[in-house]
Amino acid sequence: MRLASLGSGSKGNGTLVSADDCLVLVDCGFTVKETERRLAERGLGGADLGAILVTHEHGDHIRGVGALARRYRIPVYSTFGTARAVTGKAAGLHRCDWHEVRPGRPFQIGALAVTPVTVPHDAREPCQYRFSWRQREVGVLTDLGSVTPHVLQAYAECDALVLECNHEPELLANGPYPLSLKRRVGGHLGHLSNQQAATMLAQCNVDRLQHLVLSHLSEQNNTPDHALWEIHQVMEQGRERIQVASQTGGFDWLNVS
Repeated sequence: MRLASLGSGSKGNGTLVSADDCLVLVDCGFTVKETERRLAERGLGGADLGAILVTHEHGDHIRGVGALARRYRIPVYSTFGTARAVTGKAAGLHRCDWHEVRPGRPFQIGALAVTPVTVPHDAREPCQYRFSWRQREVGVLTDLGSVTPHVLQAYAECDALVLECNHEPELLANGPYPLSLKRRVGGHLGHLSNQQAATMLAQCNVDRLQHLVLSHLSEQNNTPDHALWEIHQVMEQGRERIQVASQTGGFDWLNVS
């Protein structure tokens, strides 16, 4: 199994997960043209995608999903609430081959077993995803304001984890956002701080992790150095396994063996 990213942040997100001859894209927050450009940088085209999995309806995650799926006839998977939230909008899933997912109920896409996981976020029916293949587990976990016991249980044993480190609380408090947005980002339905991510990792089996990717970093309220410092406090060994996803380039292919 392997994974890569087309980009990670408030301007657009997209994560690739592949096993055997199966390739899926988790979210597509870019225009079709930009998505095609970023896929080409990974040696891929839209026709290579076997499915698009959507986490929630915010534009930086769903902006290009419908258009890309219609152009290449790619099946789309999301919760009913997510699909309903974009009905009649530009990012809608009309004329797509749409499939409903239900959190906690695994399903199969080719070689990948996929488990949707409910997360606390200010969207209609958000979920994140865990992927299983030959006793290997890959987790994608961003866009949540707090780590519930359910979330911790779902992601505690991963071989690779894409984990949100959205903001540094002090930078958020002193940053340019209006107070209402600061409260939203820092609230229990907002985004994980560096400290929240580190606290979660302290309760996970980090020795099992082959790769940890810190993702969805705010360009205004965080820096890679701030995020890495917090995570290094709970992962003192094997720091070479940790990297930070960028908005412009995401991260290149990582193999999970």
